[in-house]
Amino acid sequence: MMHMKKMVWMIKAMLVMGVLATGMPTRALAQLITTPNQVIDCGQVLFRKPVTVHFELTNEGQGSITIKKVETSCGCTEVNFPKGIITENKPFIVSATFDAKQMGHFEKYIDIFTQGASLPFTLTMKGVVVEEVKDYGGEYQYVLGKLKTDRKEIFFDDVEKGENPVAEIHVLNTTSEMANPNIMHLPPYLKADVSPSAIPPGKSGVIYLTLRSDRMDDFGLTQTAVYLGFKPGDKISEDKQIPITAILLPSFGMVTEQQMVYMPKLRISDTTLDLGEFAGKKKKKGTLVIENLGRTDLEISKIQTFTEGLEIELTDKVIQPGSSAKLKVTADQKVLKGVKRTPQILLISNDPRTPKVIVDINVK
Repeated sequence: MMHMKKMVWMIKAMLVMGVLATGMPTRALAQLITTPNQVIDCGQVLFRKPVTVHFELTNEGQGSITIKKVETSCGCTEVNFPKGIITENKPFIVSATFDAKQMGHFEKYIDIFTQGASLPFTLTMKGVVVEEVKDYGGEYQYVLGKLKTDRKEIFFDDVEKGENPVAEIHVLNTTSEMANPNIMHLPPYLKADVSPSAIPPGKSGVIYLTLRSDRMDDFGLTQTAVYLGFKPGDKISEDKQIPITAILLPSFGMVTEQQMVYMPKLRISDTTLDLGEFAGKKKKKGTLVIENLGRTDLEISKIQTFTEGLEIELTDKVIQPGSSAKLKVTADQKVLKGVKRTPQILLISNDPRTPKVIVDINVK
């Protein structure tokens, strides 16, 4: 009996060691399918004009595979796939055709079942069926890498926690090759979708950038940069950079007039601070006054600058009813010399009437 238990334990140990050594079970290794584009966006599709997409896949498992069946999310989609044996490291094509017989947005799923695999490999094709394909009528003023765009920076202003605003960047492919635009270096709080996924020469598309505010850590100003790639694997460079700025505000929900009476109320002496000319001085200083005209404590949860070259100090971040605090500002001539935009200060407070205050700093 003891001998049998020892045998079972040794077999289990060997199985565990095998999994640890490979990082995955043997079955998973044998059924590894990969693709650079698991989701293909067709963009605008004409009504009753079937559209076909081609998914490029590779068998990267250890050994050959066979596709035993393919299932689609509806009868409006037909699929062509290899019927024979797909050897190890061999690329193959799965084509899907959508009949486009229904107007509006569509998202169709293709499940690929291979011999010996317990779960399918899922592909997605999506787009929007329209009566007439409409191209962007505006101008493409900027060049980012190999693509022309209608804008080169994004500003998400006054976003309340929980909101998911979307910004659009229209792109034009002026090259002689197919473009597969992608956004590189996306932080967790940004999501990018490109429609269509592939843009032929001379054609245009749209990049949708969604700000997922629930994934942002703090209120106030957040600045980052993403990069527009011509196709997957493109290298990051300054000429492809898209600066992203977001201002996140607290969400107060529905505040009644009765509740508003007992809320804090912010008043600032001015939203422009004129420091005059440096006139040979290295630094210029000025002061603003913030008052609380409400009935509960006014909390300044965030105070930030949009640019370098400003030093700021607030004498009190929690201002009691009827009290005030001083906002002291120091401008550094050496640092501000290279700043092109007007220096600004951002304040975020718990006053639902004025959750955000921007102060312009005028200095020469």
